[in-house]
Amino acid sequence: MVVALGNVTACTPRPDGPEPTAARFFAALAAGDLAGAAELTDRPADARRALSQAWAGLQANGFDAQILNSRYTEDTGAVGYRYTWQLPKDRTWSYDGQLNMVRNEGRWNVRWTATGLHPRLGENQTFALRADPPRRASVVERGGTEVLVPGYLYNVLLDARAAGPALMSTARAVVDALRPFDDTLDPQRLAEQASAAGEPMYLITLRQGDRDRVAAAVGALPGVVITAVPELLPTDAAFAPAVLAEVKKTVADDLVGQPGWRVVSVNQNDVEVDVLHEVPAAPAPVVRLTLDRAVQTAAQNAVNTTGKQAMIVALKPSTGEILAVAQNPAADQQGLLATTGLFPPGSTFKIITAGAAIERDMATPNTLLPCPGTMDIGHRTVPNYGGFDLGTVPLSRAFASSCNTTFAELASRMPPRGLTTAAVKYGLGADFDIPGLTTVTGSVPPTVDLAELVEDGFGQGKVVASPFGMALVAATVAAGRTPVPQLIEGRETAVLKAPEPISPKILDGLRPMMRLVVTNGTAKELLGAGDVRGKTGEAEFPGGSHSWFAGYRGDLAFAALIVGGGSSEWAVRMLKNMFDQLPPDYLT
Repeated sequence: MVVALGNVTACTPRPDGPEPTAARFFAALAAGDLAGAAELTDRPADARRALSQAWAGLQANGFDAQILNSRYTEDTGAVGYRYTWQLPKDRTWSYDGQLNMVRNEGRWNVRWTATGLHPRLGENQTFALRADPPRRASVVERGGTEVLVPGYLYNVLLDARAAGPALMSTARAVVDALRPFDDTLDPQRLAEQASAAGEPMYLITLRQGDRDRVAAAVGALPGVVITAVPELLPTDAAFAPAVLAEVKKTVADDLVGQPGWRVVSVNQNDVEVDVLHEVPAAPAPVVRLTLDRAVQTAAQNAVNTTGKQAMIVALKPSTGEILAVAQNPAADQQGLLATTGLFPPGSTFKIITAGAAIERDMATPNTLLPCPGTMDIGHRTVPNYGGFDLGTVPLSRAFASSCNTTFAELASRMPPRGLTTAAVKYGLGADFDIPGLTTVTGSVPPTVDLAELVEDGFGQGKVVASPFGMALVAATVAAGRTPVPQLIEGRETAVLKAPEPISPKILDGLRPMMRLVVTNGTAKELLGAGDVRGKTGEAEFPGGSHSWFAGYRGDLAFAALIVGGGSSEWAVRMLKNMFDQLPPDYLT
């Protein structure tokens, strides 16, 4: 450390003045030689104790001093100083003061008082460094309302050593108090396990209300320990719980902010007397999600209308913002099925098959194609749902009525990678790393097996997709390109390879056909819900079928799935339920 001698009252300090002694005092402090510094005072024992307490109270890493000025008259004087303390975590604290000096028998000493450490420090006082943690930030949805807020959970523990001879009676009372949360606890076993643990034994984690009830019953008993643990808590348990659980893991470190700190003076009883320096805490900014409360709530209410696993994913095609990821409790039991569950997409996949046929000049919406009730292709007999037969119809009519036979025949004439390549352009099979959300879009493996290729054409075979993946397919048709999905504002999604835009020729063909599905096809129940465009799907599996709908309305794309739901009309009805609850003309 360097002690700077500057800004003194004379150009050259007089050798018989107090500055040289003050300089040695400051140099000793800077070197950490507290005993040496104390010997330069008129009260070495008191000074050494005070200096040691100051360094310890500040947790100081270093010290610098600068002489600002000096004056003396006969045997008394003063030296103005500027102290700079180096504190933990790269903090510094600087201030100016005055060191009183006295000459005795021709020798200058520091006249020791607390002001030699700080001008506002009183006798028998010392420094203390205090941390001021910032209030943790919250997480808000697109409209600005909070969905995750800082709070506390409470761990309940049993300390056998603290309970002493009352352990058994405490264990009985604890078991009774925790029975509503865990009815498997046994007092005798609990007491034995706590005794063997050697440290307080964890029992359960509770929310505030439950903690209050348990604390009222057993909190005062010997051996019961209840500790608070900082946690992000949902404001609404029904608002996208599976998604928020992932978001919480992702953003937890971003919500802490910059801690504040204070240097205070404390008396002999460690009671704060004065704040000598303060740096306020800097809270972190709120974290904003793209989830929209209106859409999320409407979608959640819609999926809750069935007891089967049901889910809806909605996003904004123009930006990729994920507006809703809704699952009912039956789906929640299996994890985040809406974004990671893979299912045969059934006839919703005909969006991609039709697009591939248009791109390859195999057909236009007006091209007449056969739609028989059944069709034999290779060793596979393809039926229409219920065996309906439309004869020869335009591609647009085959699409609106969901002719399996038409799309099976088109797929049979495509190369092994034809549907695979086409699907990626719609985001299906694309790989996105979305901060805060685990997603899998789907898979369309290439095949040289004619039967598999035929089945892939109408979303059976080995084709699988998640509701998230099919929402991306619909969003791609709406936007003309696959949007990059996003959940947390400011956190960019990593895209392994960005899908190519869809050509205008394909869009001009698909968009009117998807509208025809609603006006004259299998989704007529959505006629009163605005300009909805999409595709229904019923995907068969051994023992049943899945109910699908994927589409868009204005700048809102979506996919709905009821696992084992049967006819696509149930997915259509579920989406109508969602539309009925949205604000009028939302994103139209």
